[in-house]
Amino acid sequence: MTNGSTRRELLGATVAAATLAAPVRALAGEKAVSGAMPGDEAYWRTIAAHYDLPKGVVQLENGNWGAMARPVLAAYQRHLLRVNTETSFDSRRGFGADAIAVRDRVAAEIGAAPEEIAFTRGATEALLGLIGGYNRLRAGDQLLYADLDYDSMQAGFRSVARRRGLEVVTIALPEPATYQGIIDSYEAALKAHPKVRLMLLTHVSHRTGLVLPVREIVAMARQHGVDVIVDSAHAFGQLDFRVDDLGADFVGFTCQKWIGAPLGVGLLYIRRNRLDAIDLNLGEDPGAHDTIQQRVHTGTSDLAALLTVSDALDFHHSIGIRAKEARLRHLRDLWAGPARDIAGIEVLTPRDPRMTSALTSFRLAGVTSMADNRAVAKQLLDRFGIFTVERDGPARGACVRVTPGVFTSSDDVARLVTALKALRR
Repeated sequence: MTNGSTRRELLGATVAAATLAAPVRALAGEKAVSGAMPGDEAYWRTIAAHYDLPKGVVQLENGNWGAMARPVLAAYQRHLLRVNTETSFDSRRGFGADAIAVRDRVAAEIGAAPEEIAFTRGATEALLGLIGGYNRLRAGDQLLYADLDYDSMQAGFRSVARRRGLEVVTIALPEPATYQGIIDSYEAALKAHPKVRLMLLTHVSHRTGLVLPVREIVAMARQHGVDVIVDSAHAFGQLDFRVDDLGADFVGFTCQKWIGAPLGVGLLYIRRNRLDAIDLNLGEDPGAHDTIQQRVHTGTSDLAALLTVSDALDFHHSIGIRAKEARLRHLRDLWAGPARDIAGIEVLTPRDPRMTSALTSFRLAGVTSMADNRAVAKQLLDRFGIFTVERDGPARGACVRVTPGVFTSSDDVARLVTALKALRR
């Protein structure tokens, strides 16, 4: 096969993908552009029709990772066939250009320059690379994270502290939260601990779904001489934003949650003028060129999954990020609103739409142990056929997380409200 034939194959794959996506655009894209309403159940059924879901259960645990829509799955299978058939002959010849094209598209998606991003195998790998590689710390400095931050990132901060003679400062975010109250919590912590030099900030908490005012907190932290690493795994593809909206220099993303790409593709972002603050990965030697790719060393990753990111973005855009965000928040409000009126149910995120997302957690009043919340989730599944998940970590106790997807119906969340009422009775 020549380079020319490789290009012809890529063109053929592109045409095939466009043909495959055509019915998606016909069903979703045109209406999304004209303004799909979040409560238009007939329209959202056309979106749901593109997904294969577990039978006999209401799937309200979509925060772990997102199902691929059928057009995306078909594209993944096509890319997998290509990779498996041509193996190294393609990976050493044609794949590089294709990967660059995907990188450039993803960079445009988040509003970054191509040289500011690198692919990883997930947000965890990206964020731990940033945490472990950050080189502006000195013995005696402090690190700060909150109770709602992701477990692996908290562990990463503690590991760095042990290795470098640092101190970890932890805070509990207010519950219930307010927009200004969250900002004030971080500012109070930085004033009380002037030696903090690096802070972890989670854009959308995997524990409760709380959306933080990232831009305001990053700007405030900068005034205190503090750098911020932002975990945006649950925001990318769910909320309408660009990386400049965050104001952060270091961010980790994933494509397997709300973008709907295959498992195993994440994203590392470092603002171009801050590259020197992150050390080279252990598997990289200094060279003539200093690039963001040298900050992560994944080894051989899933090439087909990476190629499929473009197809996932096609489907994502056929819905439209604004329509998607509005629908997910609408589904959340359909159950969280009535749940607040049920005696003994605590909804852990506020009504403020700036601070809500698809993910939202609840707990039964006084039920704070992980074991008890696991039992609540089990009752929802065994008695009502509703799949949720228990989460630990909030300072005031464990909870049960509810996460609808774009394929979730209003009937699904109404069923949850009925179940919560029954639980309290």
